[in-house]
Amino acid sequence: MNESLHRLGEYTLLMKKAISIPNRWNMFFRQLNKEIYKLGVDSLWIVIIISIFIGTVIAIQISLNISSPLIPKFTIGYTTREIILLEFSSSIMCLILAGKVGSNIASEIGTMRVTEQIDAMEIMGVNSANFLILPKVAGLMIFIPVLVIFSMFTGILGGISASYLAAQGMTPASFEYGLQFYFNSFYIWYSIVKSVVYAFIISSIASYFGYYVKGGALDVGKASTNAVVMSSVMILMADVILTHLMLT
Repeated sequence: MNESLHRLGEYTLLMKKAISIPNRWNMFFRQLNKEIYKLGVDSLWIVIIISIFIGTVIAIQISLNISSPLIPKFTIGYTTREIILLEFSSSIMCLILAGKVGSNIASEIGTMRVTEQIDAMEIMGVNSANFLILPKVAGLMIFIPVLVIFSMFTGILGGISASYLAAQGMTPASFEYGLQFYFNSFYIWYSIVKSVVYAFIISSIASYFGYYVKGGALDVGKASTNAVVMSSVMILMADVILTHLMLT
């Protein structure tokens, strides 16, 4: 319990130190552009690939499990759309990104800590937390809606391709009708809001574990693992809270 409270206090103080007005805006925007490309754009390919295959699998599995003649076939498209919009493209995709982005952030900052680069910044009077962490947090939060939109689009595209290629008892016309059936545009904004919160969780927790690494290369690896695990747990907890607040 004491260890948990100690970590929470350290995390809060670090975020207070990191989320402050930068001393040099030109340097901040230069770092921000680098982080958007490194954390966001470089993650685009894995988001697209996973979303296409998961959307295809969801559509196929639903079509195989709907065998009753009383259930209309457009239910397949409707259910696929709801799963992708409500949960997959935000929560599940961010859990995957926690492994890729979170470990990247934790290992990068952790390596700078064990090689004493952060100590050198502090000696020169640089706010190392603000310089290193704020661009990563802001960059991921700015670009995460783009990743979510791409995930939604390619996931639904995968479901449509399943209706043409593989799904038994499902026609493209019925699937497309299900995609349009009782469409609620709020679900898109709901997923984007959730993803922005998750982006802050991933980047801030990974930065915390990397910033407070002690030891050598082995400890950097442990910090990366701990960052991914803790980010995943906090994303799931936030998912429950946000769903209750925004949909009930």
